[in-house]
Amino acid sequence: MEVVSRNFIEHEIDKDLEEGVYSEVCTRFPPEPNGYLHIGHAKSVLLNYGLSKDYKGTFHLRFDDTNPVKEDVEYVESIMEDVKWLGVDFKDHLHFASDYFDTMYECAIRLINKGVAYVDDLSADEIRDYRGTLTEPGKNSPYRERSVEENLSLFQEMKDGLVEDGKRVLRAKINMASPNLNMRDPVLYRVAHISHHRTGNQWCIYPMYDFAHPIEDAIEGITHSICTLEFEDHRPLYDWVVKETEFDPRPRQIEFAKLNLSDVVMGKRYIKKLVDEKTVDGWDDPRLVTLSALRRRGYTKEAIEEFVKMVGVSKSNGIVDYAMLEYCIREDLKLKRSRMMAILDPVKLVIENYPEGKTEKLSMPNNMENEGLGQRELTFSRELYIEREDFMVVPPKKYFRLYPDNEVRLMGAYFVKCTGYDLDDEGNVTCVYGTYDPETKSGSGFTGRKVKGTIHWVNALDGKKVEVRLYEKLIQDDRTYAINPDSLKIVRNAYVENNFQDAKPGESFQFVRNGFYCIDTKDSTEENMVFNRIVSLKSTFRLPK
Repeated sequence: MEVVSRNFIEHEIDKDLEEGVYSEVCTRFPPEPNGYLHIGHAKSVLLNYGLSKDYKGTFHLRFDDTNPVKEDVEYVESIMEDVKWLGVDFKDHLHFASDYFDTMYECAIRLINKGVAYVDDLSADEIRDYRGTLTEPGKNSPYRERSVEENLSLFQEMKDGLVEDGKRVLRAKINMASPNLNMRDPVLYRVAHISHHRTGNQWCIYPMYDFAHPIEDAIEGITHSICTLEFEDHRPLYDWVVKETEFDPRPRQIEFAKLNLSDVVMGKRYIKKLVDEKTVDGWDDPRLVTLSALRRRGYTKEAIEEFVKMVGVSKSNGIVDYAMLEYCIREDLKLKRSRMMAILDPVKLVIENYPEGKTEKLSMPNNMENEGLGQRELTFSRELYIEREDFMVVPPKKYFRLYPDNEVRLMGAYFVKCTGYDLDDEGNVTCVYGTYDPETKSGSGFTGRKVKGTIHWVNALDGKKVEVRLYEKLIQDDRTYAINPDSLKIVRNAYVENNFQDAKPGESFQFVRNGFYCIDTKDSTEENMVFNRIVSLKSTFRLPK
C-alpha cells in the first residue's frame, strides 16, 4: 500500500472537516494588482488550487484592488494570464475586492456604531509616533474618545469628498498597549481622491488591506486562508475584523513559509524599479523570475509545478537554490524536445575533397532518447560551420576535437581530418580545412577505425543566421542587489540548421552539446530569429539521496 505524505496544512484541514468546523473547503489566491506575479506567487497559486482540487472544493482568484494609487489594469490582465498558464481554472470564481466596497463601508459604519472605530485627525507621522515601539506601548490619540454621532458625521464627510488626502482616517479602537503592533488601533480607511480602475470616481475613501482582506474572505465563504508567514502577526487583526463585523463562519488563516530563491530579484517593488529605470526589458525580461519572464525564457508550467512540489510546504523560512529550478526545466525538456544543431561562435570548415556543388541529405534522429520524436533531414555539403572551440592549433592533453592531422566524426555524417587552417593578422583562426572519408558515413556500419571525438556542425549553404541571447544571473550579490554587468550576452552571428523554418515563437529546442533554447516571443521575427537560452546542459543541483 502506497503511503501518502501529507503536509501540516492538510492535517489542519482534515481536522477541521472531521470536527465539523467546515463542511467543504474553499481556498483563494488574492493578489494585489500592483505588479506581475513571480515564482513565489506560483507556489501560493498552485498550493491553494491544489488543496481545492484535492478536497473537491472551490478555488477563487480574487484581486485585492484596494489601493488605486499603485494598481493598473495591465497588472490585472498579466496576473490572469499567468494563473491561466499555470493551468488554474477560475472562470466561475473571479472576484475583486472592489466588488465589496459597499459592504466594507457598511462594515465600517457598524464598527463606529459599536464604538470600536473612530475618526482620527492625526497626521500619518503623528500616528506613527503615537504607535510606540516593540518595547514601548503606544499612546491614545486625542481623538480616540469621539462620540459615535461625531464619528459617523466625520466619516460621512470623508465619503462625500469634503476631506483632503491625508487629513483624516478611520481607525479601529483596539489596544494601544498591545504587544502586537498591528493591534494598536490600525487604520481602516484613508482618503484618496483618485480614480479606481474598476469603480472610477465612485469612491474617494478606500479600505486598508488589513481591513478589507478578511472581509473579502468572509463574504466569499473562504474556509482556509492559506498565506505566507509574514502575515502571521496580522492574523489577530483579521480575526478581530471578522468577529466585530459579525461574519460567521469565520475563515481560518494558516501560514506557510514563502519561497525565497537564491541569486534572483523577488520583490515586486525592486522589480518595478528595474523596469522603470529600464535596467531590464520590462516585467517579462528573461533574467527575472516573474512568471511572464520565465514563460518568455522558455520555462514550462510542468517544470514549475515539479519545482513547487520539490520545494514542499514548510513552517520555517529558508532559501532554495536556483539550481533546483534549472534542474526541473532540464528534466522536463530533455525527452520532449528535438535536439537540433546550432553554432554560436562559427568558424568555417572546408572539406577539400568533397565535390564542389554537391549536396546530400542525411537523416538524423530528433532525440536519441525518445524515438517517438522521429527523424529529420539535414543538408551536407563542402562548406560547414563548426564551433570555434572545437578546433585548436595547439591543443592541450585530452583534447579530442579537431586539430592539425587529427580526425573526428562530424555528427550524423562522416569522419573528417584536419589538413590546415588560415589565420588573420591577429592570429585568430578564420578557416579550417580538412578531408573526409566517404566510407565512414553514419549508419553505414563502418568499423575500419575509431575516433575519440564527435563535433556538431551546420551546413553553410542553408544554415540560418540568428541572434542568440545568453542569460546569466541578474544580480551579483543577494545582500546588495548589485547588477551583474554580464547578465546578458547577445550573439548576433550564430547559425542554426535549416529545420527551423516552420518554428514559431515560444517553441523550444535543445541545441546539441550546448543547452535548451526558446524562440523569443517578443522580438523574434521570420527575418531575424531570436533564441533565448533557457538553461545550459550542465547542472550543479543534485537530488538528495
